[in-house]
Amino acid sequence: MRLILERVAPILRLTRVTTAFAVVGNVWLVILWTRAFPQEPASAALGERPLALLLIASAASSLGLFAFGACLNDLADQHRDRWLRPDRPIPAGQIRAETAVGITASTLLMAILGAVPFGTSGILITVLLAAGILIFTGAARFVPALGFVAYGLIYAGAMVMPNVRLAFLWPVWLIFIHSAVIAAITHKLAGKTPLITTRAWVVAGIGIIFWSAFILWFAAARSTEGSMFWPSWVSPTAAIPPALLAVVCALLCLRKAQAARDGVRASEKVARYGSLWMSLYACGWMLGVSQFNEAWILGAVAILGYVGMTLLREVYSLAEQPVGYRRV
Repeated sequence: MRLILERVAPILRLTRVTTAFAVVGNVWLVILWTRAFPQEPASAALGERPLALLLIASAASSLGLFAFGACLNDLADQHRDRWLRPDRPIPAGQIRAETAVGITASTLLMAILGAVPFGTSGILITVLLAAGILIFTGAARFVPALGFVAYGLIYAGAMVMPNVRLAFLWPVWLIFIHSAVIAAITHKLAGKTPLITTRAWVVAGIGIIFWSAFILWFAAARSTEGSMFWPSWVSPTAAIPPALLAVVCALLCLRKAQAARDGVRASEKVARYGSLWMSLYACGWMLGVSQFNEAWILGAVAILGYVGMTLLREVYSLAEQPVGYRRV
């Protein structure tokens, strides 16, 4: 058992699957939402395919894309991690760089193959997101003013892979804002370099406002019924659960950050709960429109994400510091 843990744990840490449930919840929300509302332009097209196939394929694509970004990040940072984070799998010698390259290529292939059931548009979005991850890893993340916005855009873009014609874009906007804010907070708490200057905060704020306006303009352009920003076929109560969840997330992250012993631990806690909250948002949107079966599915994703994070942390601990017996 210990041998299996020692082999599997580094791969799990490299791909960061403990926080990948967030992207699964995001794409499943789009699939379930599109099928639930005939007013969505792609509702009939997605409704013709088996739901199980769509959920499995989108989960594979999302997990593959997430793992691709995580592996690519560790490969790019392997030399710097030898000094700053020697416990990471590559600098710790748990995974060879050549093996990490193979895992990176495999996860990208899985992401593209998972997008096949969603047609040319799904494959194209996946390829564009992979290119965006390359740009983010190579340059944007070292410029905080651009990196936070790019991080949010990648999460928002991954969300619409199953349906690029999605009409109700408020959930996408919420994920964009949430991801960008969490990225900025964790960067600040961990004291990462480069440090965030006042000018960087201003530029990042302008970027968030610009892309928020673009997303909402896109939503208005696609609106055919009701208000130009909020379709008449979506109940206004849909926004209540996500709004309440956003407040709870802010309070919880503040509490966890204050209780942490240092900035790095605080950053990790905020990142972990910020990731989990994306699945809760997805569940909240469905509860707000009284789609309870879909809400149960998305709630199960959030629960699995939380349980997975807890169990895998124990797996890491057992692999690195196995329980032994003490002689009396």
